[in-house]
Amino acid sequence: MGYKIAIVGATGNVGQAMLDVLAEREFPVDEIFAVASRRSLGREVSFGDKTLKCHDLEQFDFSKCDFALMSAGGTVSQEWSPKIGAQGCLVIDNSSAFRYDIDVPLIVPEVNGDVLAPYMAKNNRKNIIANPNCSTAQLVVALKPLHDENPIKRVVVSTYQSVSGAGKEAMDELWHQTKGKYVPGQEVSASKFPKEIAFNVIPHIDVFMEDGYTKEEWKMMVETKKILDPKIKLTATCVRVPVFVSHAEAVNIEFERHMSVAEARSILREAPGLLVVDKREDGGYITPVDAAGEFATYVSRIRDDATIENGLNMWVVCDNLLKGAALNTVQIAELIVNQGLMQKKAA
Repeated sequence: MGYKIAIVGATGNVGQAMLDVLAEREFPVDEIFAVASRRSLGREVSFGDKTLKCHDLEQFDFSKCDFALMSAGGTVSQEWSPKIGAQGCLVIDNSSAFRYDIDVPLIVPEVNGDVLAPYMAKNNRKNIIANPNCSTAQLVVALKPLHDENPIKRVVVSTYQSVSGAGKEAMDELWHQTKGKYVPGQEVSASKFPKEIAFNVIPHIDVFMEDGYTKEEWKMMVETKKILDPKIKLTATCVRVPVFVSHAEAVNIEFERHMSVAEARSILREAPGLLVVDKREDGGYITPVDAAGEFATYVSRIRDDATIENGLNMWVVCDNLLKGAALNTVQIAELIVNQGLMQKKAA
């Protein structure tokens, strides 16, 4: 007998990816429900070779479910996750609504999955587990094995984030703007992004904060500290690029002591969730197109930074809809199931 699962936000990019990942990884599902806003009532989504009709979020009974995998945005999650959790259904939330709540664990299974057991043992838990920001998830998967061997003092990261991180409308905008460049008389307009995204890069993701950083950059700083180590100093510049799927990151790391390129490469090759593709030749590295649709987080371009003591550079790429969102969510549920941390609901 399997588990009863609700996918909240099932009609979105990440919601459909969650359904696909659950099917592909053969998660032990007894019943699965697609849940969305009232305007999507009856709309069909796919789960393996099955078709599911969407239920109305406001009318759905979550007390019959073991898990609610949430990808409906921060505003919806802020209202509904506590209500769902109070019905005895464990929420794994992909939004930013509860990531910074001290009573909610922020989890990347390869990095800090060990905090789940004590959390699940609490009688008064909120019944909410948070999924990190997509750009943070892939970063900490790559940093963790290195940090375990040689403590990291400081990280400087520049992101190259695909438009799918901003949703389906953002992907449509890139598509229409790209076509508009080649179709005579077709107007190119920007609505989802502050500037044209086709054939351009935009150093602005989320809102600006008083110190000049954007909230996306702030998220990476705060989430890395919460997931990996509060002593790590991190500064980020987050950039939207005209790529449909997969985020890339140029990562500069300063360690407490020297770490050779060979040692770093060996450590990363043995780490869970990572694949090293690092040949110093044309095409001997991973690009966003290569990573799209893949579960792994890829590391390439590992090299010394001669400008600082104990410094290394590397290039980190992964599918932001998968490890950055849907896959990580499912992996959290898998860890809970495999460790026997939750009882199934009665039939």
